[in-house]
Amino acid sequence: MRIDFHSHVKISKKSTFMPDYFREMMEEAKATGLTALAMTEHFNTSRFTDVYNFIDSHYTYEHGYYLIDGLKLFPGIEVDIKETGHILLIGSREDILAIRESLDNHTTEDTFIPFNELLDIAEKYHLLKIGAHPFRESTPLHHLEVSQLQRLDALDLNGKDLYAYGNEPYQKKLADFANKINLPIVGGSDTHQYLQYGSVYNDFNEECNTVDELKSAILTGNYVVNTSECLHVKVKGATLAKKILKKMISDKEHISL
Repeated sequence: MRIDFHSHVKISKKSTFMPDYFREMMEEAKATGLTALAMTEHFNTSRFTDVYNFIDSHYTYEHGYYLIDGLKLFPGIEVDIKETGHILLIGSREDILAIRESLDNHTTEDTFIPFNELLDIAEKYHLLKIGAHPFRESTPLHHLEVSQLQRLDALDLNGKDLYAYGNEPYQKKLADFANKINLPIVGGSDTHQYLQYGSVYNDFNEECNTVDELKSAILTGNYVVNTSECLHVKVKGATLAKKILKKMISDKEHISL
C-alpha cells in the first residue's frame, strides 16, 4: 500500500470545488503509483462540504474510505490552531464532518481553536492525528510543549518543506526532533496541484482499510517513508502550475462579475 498523508483536492482555499479537477487529481495520483490518499482539505476552505457532497453522490464509501476508481481516499481535515500551526486529522467521513461542524466558530485567524481544545475534541473520535510541517516558518509546531505534541500520533515530513529547506538537512532536523519527543514520522506531499504527487509517500507492508489499522502500522513502524529523486522538480512545477491556475480562476471569476 502506497499512501500520501497530506493532500488537497482544491487549488486553493478561496477557489470553488471543481469536479473535473478532482477527477484529474485522482487519475494523476494513481499514475504516480499511489494506491491511497488522505484528503486533508483545509477546514476553513470555501464551501467545505461541497467536496463531500460530490464524492458521496459519485463514489462508494466503505470501511472508512472512498473508493475512487481503485484508489483509497481517506477523509481528513487540516486545522489551524490558535498558537500557530496546522493539525491533520484523518478518520471516517462521519467523524471528519462532525469535527468540521464543531469548528464553525473557529474559522478565522482571531478565532482559531487552541491546540489542547482541538485535541480534546479529536480524542473523542477514532482519528489519526498528525502534526503538519512542524518546522515551516509560517506555521510551525515545534514551539508547543512536548506534552502537547505527544498527544499526536505522528509528525509530517512535508514535500513543500523539503523543497524549501533542502531535502537532507530538513529530514535530519525533523528526525532529531521526532526522536526527542518520541513520535514517528509520516510523509505528506501537501499537494494542491497534481504534479506534486509522488514527491513524498509512504510504503506500507500491508493494506490498511481503517484509521485504526493505519495507526497500528505507524506505531509498529511497519512502513517506510520515501522521497522522490525528482522532488525538487515536482514541487517547483506544481507551485508554478498552481500560481497560473489560481490566476486563471481569479480572472474568470472577475470577468463573470
